[in-house]
Amino acid sequence: MFRHSASHVMAHAVKRIFPQAKVTIGPAIEDGFYYDFDLDRAFTPEDITAIEKEMEAIIKKDSPFVRREMPKEEALRLFEGMGETYKAELIREIGDDMVSVYEEDGFLDLCRGPHLPSTGAISAFKLLSVAGAYWRGNEKNRMLQRIYGTAYDNPKELKKYLDFLEEVKKRDHRRLGRELDLFSVNDEIGPGLILWHPNGAIIRKTIEDFWRNGHLRAGYQILYTPHIARLDLWKTSGHLDFYNENMYSPMEVEGYPYEIKPMNCPFHIHVYKGLLRSYRDLPIRYAELGTVYRYERSGVLHGLLRVRGFTQDDAHIFCRPDQMEEEILRVLDFTLYVLKTFGFEQFDTYLSTRPEKYVGTDYHWERATAALDAALKAKGLPCKVDEGGGAFYGPKIDIKVKDSLGRAWQCSTIQVDFNLPERFDISYRGTDGKEHRPIMVHRALMGSLERFFGILIEHYSGVFPLWLAPVQMSVLPISDRHAEFSGQLLEALRDRDIRVEIDNDNEKIGNKIRKSTVRKIPYSVIIGDKEMAEGKISVRRRNGENIGPFNVDELISFLEEEINLRR
Repeated sequence: MFRHSASHVMAHAVKRIFPQAKVTIGPAIEDGFYYDFDLDRAFTPEDITAIEKEMEAIIKKDSPFVRREMPKEEALRLFEGMGETYKAELIREIGDDMVSVYEEDGFLDLCRGPHLPSTGAISAFKLLSVAGAYWRGNEKNRMLQRIYGTAYDNPKELKKYLDFLEEVKKRDHRRLGRELDLFSVNDEIGPGLILWHPNGAIIRKTIEDFWRNGHLRAGYQILYTPHIARLDLWKTSGHLDFYNENMYSPMEVEGYPYEIKPMNCPFHIHVYKGLLRSYRDLPIRYAELGTVYRYERSGVLHGLLRVRGFTQDDAHIFCRPDQMEEEILRVLDFTLYVLKTFGFEQFDTYLSTRPEKYVGTDYHWERATAALDAALKAKGLPCKVDEGGGAFYGPKIDIKVKDSLGRAWQCSTIQVDFNLPERFDISYRGTDGKEHRPIMVHRALMGSLERFFGILIEHYSGVFPLWLAPVQMSVLPISDRHAEFSGQLLEALRDRDIRVEIDNDNEKIGNKIRKSTVRKIPYSVIIGDKEMAEGKISVRRRNGENIGPFNVDELISFLEEEINLRR
């Protein structure tokens, strides 16, 4: 109510300064509000400053918000007469005979309310940014201008939030991606397609190695599957019917239509179908770091967080109904282990239940939902129930991680599927000698490597723990006469798979230290006459702390211990 009232004050201020502007909708959102406007020119930073000043004047006048009800036809004539065509369109779609409007100091707006008693109750606000937005989110409609703002009931809380936004800007993975040379997006290649630079690629390799080794220990079998398949595969899976708008246009190969894959599931099912299966073979756990491609509108692409090509840490478990609860518990254990290893300790968990339209029997739905719920309770994870939020093919658990700023990110999902086993007619031979339908569990721990990496960059603000850092140690010789000893140290560290670089630039040692610090390299060693003479090395942490001295073997043991602990 507080922020929605602020959005109305903003719309009033815009209309005072730009009478020709047309207002559309202005809801409150998490942490703020926005209002969309149709104006024949772009809002400038100077305009935003002027709008804020006008809002201050409106607030200072402390005019009451007055609610009025009027017949729908009267409201339609009123707003059409004002030239507010967007409001008129909304009024036509209202099913009731009466509509409500709010007025303050002559400014009239269509709204259900409620609002604050008066404009003077808005004590602290700030306009934050301007963005484009299609009317009603449809790219076929006119592009509008959306002004974002926030409001709090006291200046102290507003300052706290604005400081938080500044910290978010500092941690923006797109900025840090450039500064640390981790990744890029090139319009000549295509929006939403990621180029992994050497620094980002070595982090990705480290994540993938950890992922694969963990899955092999957990009883999974690793798969690799194609990037395209015949169109008929996606008809059988149902993706062509249910997911077509997110798929790319088919291509023709030797007279057959092919489609680039949006999902890995059908390939894993065909691996399962390749052999006759017995109840003794189950559960079968297939895992793949499978790259998929999905059509996303250009307006929603956002660095690593929203892309068109990404790699899922995908897995599918084929199990008997009596194995489902144990498998879900295993997945949940594995999920928490992986997320905690990457430094996440707080989670929001959601259990999504049967929607109105679904496949499968009520018995299977109830059993699957109970298994998901039991696994959450066994791990002591409180969850919010999303009634009717499950997929049409089965219930699911979604886990959101909380980063170091307290922001929640959707990563892990565990989904029970009754649909694809039926569509692809997969089975196993039971103890009774008859064919039975297995249960299929979809699960992703990180979601996608691209998005997860973007979250990690912001979570750590680019200051990665030693095991993830692209360069783990920099060797800094003071002068040319220290280069040979430095090279020997470099080789000794590399022989133990420690990622190390040497800075042989003809610069003062202070500049070399600064470069290492700016690159956020965890450790650096300075090599001079004393180090060469004594064979002892002092180590500098990236925060400036000096530790040691170590001989070479001690240094390697120190680094390996921290790397292996993944702390």
